[in-house]
Amino acid sequence: MVAARMGQWLNLLVCALILLKADGFNVGITYVENAVVKGAVCLDGSPPAYHFDKGFGAGINNWLVHIEQFYAQVVATHGSAKHLPASCTSRLSPGLCFFPQYMARQITTPLFIINAAYDSWQIKNILAPGVADPHGTWHSCKLDINNCSPTQLQTMQSFRTQFLNALAGLGISSSRGMFIDACYAHCQTEMQETWLRTDSPVLGKMSIAKAVGDWYYDRSPFQKIDCAYPCNPTCHNRVFDSNVHSEV
Repeated sequence: MVAARMGQWLNLLVCALILLKADGFNVGITYVENAVVKGAVCLDGSPPAYHFDKGFGAGINNWLVHIEQFYAQVVATHGSAKHLPASCTSRLSPGLCFFPQYMARQITTPLFIINAAYDSWQIKNILAPGVADPHGTWHSCKLDINNCSPTQLQTMQSFRTQFLNALAGLGISSSRGMFIDACYAHCQTEMQETWLRTDSPVLGKMSIAKAVGDWYYDRSPFQKIDCAYPCNPTCHNRVFDSNVHSEV
């Protein structure tokens, strides 16, 4: 009786899949080289392996970028699509419209962008997170930029270039303010030492607070991007305690 009922369910499942016309995407298996010799095996003793496909096509929607699915789920859960600008959702997947390089283009309210070109949080958690650096090659560099090797600094310069390209993609706007310094820092507006102090970081001899104030009260526009590290001697580059920030 149980076997007969199970057979009925399997038949229904097969028929459903046929009706759905579900297409699979086959990705080959890649075994981790020399893993078994080093004792790195799965719990059942089988060699470790993974499935990976780098994607295809040049268009933004033609790549197999699975992280996009996460943001698509966020949009679906909260019903956010109807609150996002139609000028963005009509061109891109609503999930992408959460990313600042796409959202900022749709903002018509005057916007002032403040960011370090070498954002310490982004470098620690996105560019070189601990999980992607099992040997700790970046550990000392992330604690103190003075410890970075020439190769690591080159990678960080490339990171800066990508960030500046994203800013350029926003287009020209006379109402937009911009203060992009060459510091290894994060959230420079929340601390007095970087916001408005006699030794605060400056661009064009102007602190962040003074630049924002002049822009906000229409005294003068401010759109400045610093030269590459280490050109700005006024920077307060973050130095992290390895005991407190052990995750880096």
